[in-house]
Amino acid sequence: MRTDRILTRLERVFARLDREPERPAHLQTPRMSRHRVVLLGSTLAFYTAIVVAVLTTSWLVRLDWQIMFFRPYEQWPQLHAFLDYLVVLGQRGPTAVMVAAWLGWRSWRQHTLRPLITLGVALLLLNLTVGAVKLGLGRLGPHYATQIGSAELFAGGDIFPSGHTANAVVTWGILAYLASTTVTRRVLSVVSAVVSLSVGATTVYLGTHWVSDVLLGWSAGLLILLALPWCEPLIAAVEAYVFGLRERLRRRMEAGQVPAPLTGVLVPLLSAGGKWQFRGPVATAEPVVEPVGQPAPTGAGLPAGHSPAPRPAVHLTSRPHLIRSERTPVTPVGSRRPAHTDRAPARGAAAARPVAGG
Repeated sequence: MRTDRILTRLERVFARLDREPERPAHLQTPRMSRHRVVLLGSTLAFYTAIVVAVLTTSWLVRLDWQIMFFRPYEQWPQLHAFLDYLVVLGQRGPTAVMVAAWLGWRSWRQHTLRPLITLGVALLLLNLTVGAVKLGLGRLGPHYATQIGSAELFAGGDIFPSGHTANAVVTWGILAYLASTTVTRRVLSVVSAVVSLSVGATTVYLGTHWVSDVLLGWSAGLLILLALPWCEPLIAAVEAYVFGLRERLRRRMEAGQVPAPLTGVLVPLLSAGGKWQFRGPVATAEPVVEPVGQPAPTGAGLPAGHSPAPRPAVHLTSRPHLIRSERTPVTPVGSRRPAHTDRAPARGAAAARPVAGG
């Protein structure tokens, strides 16, 4: 009889991860170089200039109104159906699911959680920074504008900066940030730039954002990507903590300290007089059936001072127990409802006819 222990799903995952115990050597963590610092400073200055231009109702706000009155969706209506689908590439939900699936596969193959953790940190920073500015400035969109020529600030809106544009920059740009080769990084950078530019221009075409919203959204997403190397120590610490937690869980499983539902599926085998037996961290149910007619085992083989537990008394009935096929079928005759002799007949009811003659 085979006695090999069946691996649980969690143990199979650990075994798959342990095939490559070390991170591949070609994966290098980006560092905060001088070139990146210059780009970060320039983007931050551009970001600040856009905010000041909108706050002071400068020429940029006049450009917003001119394009709004131009109504691009009426000038080129044949593009409307296609651009309705293209703008989905900037929505946080669908794009996060697609990119997370790809990065999860990379984490599986490269035995590292860095891609998924980096995506989580980038989206967290994006929600905090963009959300704070949106709620703080409270700008209304073109479809809800109330005063011509106004910046529509502090009116309870949440349109500035463009969340679709910033999300497209971060979500698709993270693929270029995590690329393992220089050629791949350059190709993905061009692809992410084209996608983010297209999403931003599409929101202006549909009339859901001002031009200044899109400009600030591009700047906000680029700031997140440029500042990610400063978050690499935090990402490494989170990854080390998760793998350390996994090792502690594995040791607890080997020591049998993890409850049975977490280590395997407990399938009971029911039998008369069966007993439960637990061996190791995986719980197995093996029925132990004692032969009929033999006396119960005594204390032989037990440690000194231990005696077998008394068995409860079994009460049996005097009549034999018949199986279903041996029982006599009982077919009810007539109605089971008792007759009501004291109830008067209903009005209009026809009198009963005699059986024969008349």
